[in-house]
Order: sequence, then C-alpha cells, then structure tokens
Amino acid sequence: MRFAPVKIPSFIQRLFPNYVWDFSSNDKILYLTFDDGPTPEITQWTLNILKQYNAKATFFCIGNNVAKHPEIFHAVLNEGHSIGNHTNDHLKGWNTSTKKYLENVTKSEAIINKELDCSEFKLSLFRPPFGQLKKSQGKAIIQLGYKIIMWSVVAFDWEKKVSKEQCLKNVIYKTSAKNNIIVFHDSVKASRNMMYALPKVLEHFSKKGYVFKAIKV
Repeated sequence: MRFAPVKIPSFIQRLFPNYVWDFSSNDKILYLTFDDGPTPEITQWTLNILKQYNAKATFFCIGNNVAKHPEIFHAVLNEGHSIGNHTNDHLKGWNTSTKKYLENVTKSEAIINKELDCSEFKLSLFRPPFGQLKKSQGKAIIQLGYKIIMWSVVAFDWEKKVSKEQCLKNVIYKTSAKNNIIVFHDSVKASRNMMYALPKVLEHFSKKGYVFKAIKV
C-alpha cells in the first residue's frame, strides 16, 4: 500500500531546507524530471515525445545504466536536456550506510563524468532513489558540490496499483507554477503509465501556456 503523497506537503519541505523542492514562480514554467534511465526501450521514446513539444527535461541517471547504454545517455545530452546523478545501483539511502552510499554515488559520478569528457556539461544535480536520504548522506553529498533535487509532484507511474488514468490525474491536478518539479521514470516498470500520461501532460500544459525547462543550477 502507498502512503506517500502525490504532492509533497510544505512541512516536509521545511524539514529539509537545503534540498530543492520547487522553483516557485508566477511564471508558467514546469520542470519535468525522469529517474532510473537510460533505458533502451523507453528513454529514446521519451526524447521523441519531448521534442514534439519543444520541451526540455532533466534525466537523473543510474550510473550502471549509463555504462551499459552510453549511446542513449549521449542522445539525452545531444537533445539539450540536463542530467543528474541517481546513484550507481539505485540504492535505498535509509537501508545503506553513509560510507557505502557515498561510494555508490561517486562510482556513478565517475561513469557519468567519463561520458561527459568532451562535453561542457558539469554534473551538479543529484536525486536520491525513492527519495530516501539520511541527513548524514545529504550533508556529505552537498559537500561534494551537488544540489539535491527532490520534487513537488510525483506521478507514481511505476506503481502497479495506479492506473494510467490516475497517473495522469496525479500530475494534472497537483501541478502548478508554484509546484513545478514533476517526477516520471524512463524505466520499463513505469512505461505503461508514463507513456500514456506524458504526451497528455505535455499537451495539457502547453495549451495553458506553460513551457518545459531543464533544471540548471
């Protein structure tokens, strides 16, 4: 059973003020983010849909997946999207020692930076898998020079008990200019819901005058 909210309550955000939860503004800007890729079956499809709407996004990549699929990783970069570190093996921070967690983060960093060797892009964004991060882990990651990017709204696209229609509603009804970091997943597990919801989200908010930007801090 899922207990986490679609929209992150403000009191939780206040508990972790050093993390980025939104980019509050009156401007109609949304920040689509995708976790867990790059994935051969899903990421290129996602890039094609984003391109149709002239939308930029941020992809939080698993280092192990970058190592296995560097060509897809470079496709993300070549389309002008931002990328971030999502650990090397999708670790749950609450179940992992800080030492082991940081080793996994830096392993992912090394893989990603190797692929960025000829790029002007600098790896500076981090998102913890499952949103799980001990305070000691968060502090250490910030000391490594990362901005920890959380979210305003999560689609729950990976959740089997969430229908594709509900996934769409999760985003449509909870997103606004002041709650504008949205989480999807470019993974096989999330593909049924994400591939249904994403084009409709892009169409819905484009008609309302929103633009979709990549996170750059």
